[in-house]
Amino acid sequence: MTTTELPSRPPVAGPITVLTERIDPRLLAAAGSLCIALSSVFIKVSGTSGSTSSFWRCLLSIPVLAALAFWEWRRTGVRPKILFPMLGGIGLGLDFVLWGESIPRVGAGIATVLLGVQVVIVPLLALLFLSERPGRRFLLTAPALLVGIVLSGGFLGKSAVGSNPLSGALLALAAGAGYSCYLLFIRLSSGPSTQIRSLLLATLSAGAVAVALGVPTHRLDFTPGWPAFGWLVALALVGQVVGWLLIAAGLPRMTSATGSVLMLLQPIGAVVYGIVLLGEEPTVLQLAGCAVVVLAVCFAGRAPREVSPAGTPAPPTRGSRPRARAPRRDGTR
Repeated sequence: MTTTELPSRPPVAGPITVLTERIDPRLLAAAGSLCIALSSVFIKVSGTSGSTSSFWRCLLSIPVLAALAFWEWRRTGVRPKILFPMLGGIGLGLDFVLWGESIPRVGAGIATVLLGVQVVIVPLLALLFLSERPGRRFLLTAPALLVGIVLSGGFLGKSAVGSNPLSGALLALAAGAGYSCYLLFIRLSSGPSTQIRSLLLATLSAGAVAVALGVPTHRLDFTPGWPAFGWLVALALVGQVVGWLLIAAGLPRMTSATGSVLMLLQPIGAVVYGIVLLGEEPTVLQLAGCAVVVLAVCFAGRAPREVSPAGTPAPPTRGSRPRARAPRRDGTR
């Protein structure tokens, strides 16, 4: 008895692609980056803890993501992986909580810039768990990035931003480590037909982490008050949903070099927002460190002849993170 194999059905574009296919991808990525850069501003003006901002940004974004995820499922019919997005969400939750705690200590702009440490951590994780050897760009970038982190984090000299710059810098670096773990797992789990559902699962997991860390330490406020709640709504919709959707729509349609440059609008935007909207005044050393970090991340993310893989999600997320030979960011910030 013989059988005839039918050709496999080509992947169906998800709703993000359908809604934005006629818009210049560079415009989408730039707008998404600037939306995510506002996340640190929303967190700081809300006056809430890292656990509180993380919990509410996840909870308030879930209904929107769930509706989009249902649409994605009806359109593509592809079942997403479950375990990896949930495990990645643990790293994302740690990132959200620790980053939220670092912002009042070191400043909204500096805290976002320090997240660039993932440029070093992601290739190391890929080496350990995926046997991917880092390229020359990583070897050249890592020392310069570490110097920039020392300067921008206020480890040298006296910082004029934040209540406790040193502890804030350490928390931001730990947040970058958590985000690096998220990137590793989301790389293994998401495709062009499951972007939104992977983000939804990671967001659910991240919200659970906020509860697990916030309740025992009494840092989670279930009644933050109306002014703070309004800023948290803006954080969820602008930084968590709109920013990510715009970046996810734009990045797969650009080269890695173009995408990496546009992603630099996140740390740059966060520093500018901090100065203009929050009155933050980084020292000359900190601004120099920020410039070194941004240039290092730009160099690490450049790949002139490589086109980013379509459909890889771009984050919940918030901070600066183009990477060397690593998955495109899932831009939820």
